[in-house]
Amino acid sequence: MFDLLRSALASNSAPPDESPSRPTRIRRRLSAYRKARRRKRSDRPPPRVAVPSFFTLTNLLCGFLALTQVREGAFVMSCWLIVLAGFFDLMDGMMARLTDADSPFGVQLDSLSDVVSFGVAPSFLVYAYALDASGPLGMIVSALPVLCGSVRLARYNVNKDKDDDTEGFEGLPIPGQAIAIVALILAAENSEWGAYLALDSLQVLLPIVVVLSGLMVSGIRFDSIPTPTIQYVRAHPKKTTAYALAGFLIVGLQEIGLVIVLAVYLTYGMGRAVYQLIEALTTPAPENHSD
Repeated sequence: MFDLLRSALASNSAPPDESPSRPTRIRRRLSAYRKARRRKRSDRPPPRVAVPSFFTLTNLLCGFLALTQVREGAFVMSCWLIVLAGFFDLMDGMMARLTDADSPFGVQLDSLSDVVSFGVAPSFLVYAYALDASGPLGMIVSALPVLCGSVRLARYNVNKDKDDDTEGFEGLPIPGQAIAIVALILAAENSEWGAYLALDSLQVLLPIVVVLSGLMVSGIRFDSIPTPTIQYVRAHPKKTTAYALAGFLIVGLQEIGLVIVLAVYLTYGMGRAVYQLIEALTTPAPENHSD
C-alpha cells in the first residue's frame, strides 16, 4: 500500500515528457521580451525628430534660465533670455518643416517648452517686476499669461489636424504675447522714453496683460512666420519683404525694434479681424440663407 502511494506521488510530481526543459522556457521568454521591445521601439519618434527637438529643449532651457534671473532681480537679462527662447522656438518649427520631422512627439514637447518659456516665465517676470505689491489682484493678473497660454496651446494641439490654414493661427501665439510683454519691459528699462510707459504701476500693466492674454484665447487670426523657402518668396513677395524689414528693425533697434514690430503685428491682426467683421455685417445675406 505504501509502495503504491509513493509511486503515485512520484508520478504526479514528475514533469511530463512533453513539457519543455528549463533552458527552452528561458529562451522562449527572452524571445517574447525582445519582440515586445521591438514593438515599443517602433512607437518611438524617428531619429530625424532629434534635430528640431534640440532647438525645442534649448528653448526650454532659456525659459528656465529666465526664471532664475527673475529670482535674482536681473529683469533685463530675463527678458533677453525669453527673446532667445522665442528664436529657438522659431528655429525648431522651421527645422521640423525643412526636415519633414513633424510628429506628435515634437508637438507635445514644443507645447510643454512653450508653457514654461512663454507662460510661466513671463507671468513670474510680470509679478516680480511690478505686481508683487498689488496683493491678490496682482497675483491673479500675473497668472493670466500662463493660464490663457495653456488654453491656447491645448486648443492648438486639438485642432492642429483640422485647421487647413497653414499661414495663420487662431488666437495670438503664446510666444508673441510673451515677447510683447518683454519688449515693453526692455523699452521701459533701457530707452530714454521708457519712463513715460510707467510699466511699474498696476494701472498701466494690468490692461496690457489682460488684453494680450485675451488675444491668445480669442478667435482672431494672426499670421505665422513662414519658412523662408524660394517657393514662398515667389508666392508672397510683399510678406517676405515685410518679414525681412522686421528682422532688420529688431537687429538694428533691439528693444525699440521689438516694440515697433510687435505693435504692427498686433494692429494688423486685430485690424483685419475688425475689417472682416464689418464686411460681413454690411454684406447682404443670400435669400436662401437659413438662420
